Amino acid sequence: MVDAEPERYVTPTAARPYWAKHAYEILVETAGRYNAVITYSEFGEQIQRRSGLWTKATAGSWIGTLLVDLAKVSHVRGEPALSSLVVHKQDGQVGTGYNEVLRVAGTRPIDDPVAREMHAATTRLECYRHWGADVPADATPSFSPRFRESRSRRVREPRSRRESTPHRRAPSRASTERHGPVCPTCFLEMPLSGPCPNCTD
Repeated sequence: MVDAEPERYVTPTAARPYWAKHAYEILVETAGRYNAVITYSEFGEQIQRRSGLWTKATAGSWIGTLLVDLAKVSHVRGEPALSSLVVHKQDGQVGTGYNEVLRVAGTRPIDDPVAREMHAATTRLECYRHWGADVPADATPSFSPRFRESRSRRVREPRSRRESTPHRRAPSRASTERHGPVCPTCFLEMPLSGPCPNCTD
């Protein structure tokens, strides 16, 4: 039995070529499970654990670069961008870093957060199909559970604040206008009649 090595750390630059292989494998495994995503923190921990190469540098200082490397690999191989599977723990978004994935693919960055997340959701669905997840035939792109939760909370907040405000004045004409239902997929307000224009081809 070999004793464990003393605790040692490497720099992200030295570990990067070795991390890349494990990062790719982790994301392929994630893509094999329909609707699965992985957080940046979990991703960083798994990469270091599998490779046996640990660093004192924060994950945020090196994961972005590693994801761009993977995006280049995916682009060359003609595969969907696995980077779309990595989301922030707090809000379930790929975030602005996803724009680097778009640049690698020759696509213009997307400034609107919802549009960017929808692009990532579409790419994730391509990943699930490409790597053999059990994807329903009628599956459509969907946001990560945490992002849907945060969107739903933002939709509900204005109404709850109005209901909790005492002695409010008579509602104005604008506040009494009818509103359409909220789309269960993208949580945007839909027209009073007809499907959600954001989710309909």
